Amino acid sequence: MSRATILIVEDEEDILELVHYNLVREGYHVFGVTSGEDGLNKARSDLPDLVVLDLMLPGVDGLEVCKLLKQDPKTRHIPVVMLTAKGEEADIVAGLELGADDYVTKPFSPKVLIARIRAVLRRKAKEAVEDASVIKIHEILIHPGRHEVLVKDKPVELTFTEFRILQYLARRPGWVFTRFQIIDAIHGDDYPVTDRSIDFQMVSLRKKLKAAGEYIETVRGVGYRFKE
Repeated sequence: MSRATILIVEDEEDILELVHYNLVREGYHVFGVTSGEDGLNKARSDLPDLVVLDLMLPGVDGLEVCKLLKQDPKTRHIPVVMLTAKGEEADIVAGLELGADDYVTKPFSPKVLIARIRAVLRRKAKEAVEDASVIKIHEILIHPGRHEVLVKDKPVELTFTEFRILQYLARRPGWVFTRFQIIDAIHGDDYPVTDRSIDFQMVSLRKKLKAAGEYIETVRGVGYRFKE
């Protein structure tokens, strides 16, 4: 059984106990806290392998917790699965844009939650292997481990999603990817947005890359590719 460590941040005691019980039964090492502040402190001190994070928390809410975790180089790598009663698309998208890896809405099946957690941990393990290598193409340097992009040795500030898109395309120059393939690759196949939202991400990404943005080519009627 897996011995990955999971932190649960959930203010409803019955749900916290339910999730804790099922994860322990699956062989995970689990600990839980009931506030956003405690969640941040525990994540920073213990560096768990994954955080199950409720959005509706007293004080510092889940979105702010996710944002702070992803801004901190020490905790940026920790995957986050949102567990929330909020089913509105805007709330889910906001969390994913901040860097959350997946979400499960309440009421939920413990089996579904565990399956999502396993999938995220598998995906992160695979990414960790890929992230060991720096991508250098044209005048662009992409350092996955540092979440850093340099163009002609000058840093470029990208959002989480923009960075993942650039990394995904640059790893396979010349390959054409549809919008849905890009969405699936960076957030999983449950990412609740339309394919057209990728177009807006591409506009922003090209603008930030300036002249180097020309390497991202639009393939009319298909999607996008990174120029060889």
